[in-house]
Amino acid sequence: MKKTTSKTLTPEQHHVLREKGTEPAFTGKYWNHHEKGMYACAGCGSPLFSSDTKFDSGTGWPSFSDIKSSDAIEVKEDNSHGMLRKEIICKKCKGHLGHVFDDGPTPSCKRYCVNSAALTFKKKKP
Repeated sequence: MKKTTSKTLTPEQHHVLREKGTEPAFTGKYWNHHEKGMYACAGCGSPLFSSDTKFDSGTGWPSFSDIKSSDAIEVKEDNSHGMLRKEIICKKCKGHLGHVFDDGPTPSCKRYCVNSAALTFKKKKP
């Protein structure tokens, strides 16, 4: 995957990854994306989520039930906007990805709710 720097991020990617922004629901490139492959961090190219774990949560953001590996992301407490949430951050470049919730499908019961702007996608080769 291509490594990017803040100089090569789009303004929306920079806002999400570096300023902890959020794209509006049902507007991102990957919320209704169904190809097979790997989703990676748009900030550094680190593999984060397999399409095999993507599911339709009805929220308007790409949602995944599991991460690629335990060293892909870190979870931090987020008390912004008057809510208590768990923020997910790319472990490699520290970019803001979204949040994780405990209302996903079994067996993980996790819903990694991610901004499309924080992701790139590499299609699986046939």
